Amino acid sequence: MFLWWANSFATQVRQLIVKGVTLNENQFSALVCFAYNVGIANLRSSTLLKKVNANPNDPTIFNEFLRWNKAVGKVLAGLTRRRQAEGNLYFKP
Repeated sequence: MFLWWANSFATQVRQLIVKGVTLNENQFSALVCFAYNVGIANLRSSTLLKKVNANPNDPTIFNEFLRWNKAVGKVLAGLTRRRQAEGNLYFKP
């Protein structure tokens, strides 16, 4: 069942990346993980996605992951660690 969900999110993320933008495997995987955790609608409307589509190697993308570390307006350590891990994966060569 998890494999079905992961494939579903991968397909949806792939549809959000504009033509001509090439992501490496780690960049794509980080975005799928992010979308799985915060929802595809949140990714769709995010500055993170806008920056990825404008320049997938923009170093400020890391900071966009980190902005998503709150629940009900409160910073959560677990979400901060998760977003850091996604950002690190995104920029892993």
